[in-house]
Amino acid sequence: MATLQRVTPFLWYDHQAEEAAKFYVSVFPNSRIVRTTHYPKAGQEQHHMPAGSVMVVAFTLDGVEFNAINAGPVFKFNEAVSFVVNCDSQAEVDRYWETLGAGGDPKAQMCGWLKDRYGLSWQITPRDIHRYFEPADSPQAARAFAAMMTMKKLDLDAIRRAYEGATSRSTA
Repeated sequence: MATLQRVTPFLWYDHQAEEAAKFYVSVFPNSRIVRTTHYPKAGQEQHHMPAGSVMVVAFTLDGVEFNAINAGPVFKFNEAVSFVVNCDSQAEVDRYWETLGAGGDPKAQMCGWLKDRYGLSWQITPRDIHRYFEPADSPQAARAFAAMMTMKKLDLDAIRRAYEGATSRSTA
């Protein structure tokens, strides 16, 4: 029997848990729907959901376990919680940004953060971006940070150029 990871994010949806889980597993490699449970007739006076409708979807994203519940419109996602996608290349940043951001809130995009079509916040981040922000009091870090603050989708090459003090893209 497989062991459960100790801490598992549990995401609350109005009625889109299954749709969202299917979308997320289509975006990330090594991902799958593990189990779908349905609401019973019992307890309808508390849960107010139709018997047989999807209750909880357990799924993995690149090996990390998640659960999603359909529990009505009581709670909404906000930017206080987000998931970081550590990317190994600009191509990965571009792919995850475009895929997860499609249909999301464009006003919620800044500094690599986006909100997907279900209202969940993501940070699409180059894995090694932090090296450009150290030491924090250096002119290089200040330039790199200032460049990042002007971006929606992160551009690692532009951040690197700012860190190095380059003012334009080299044509060599």
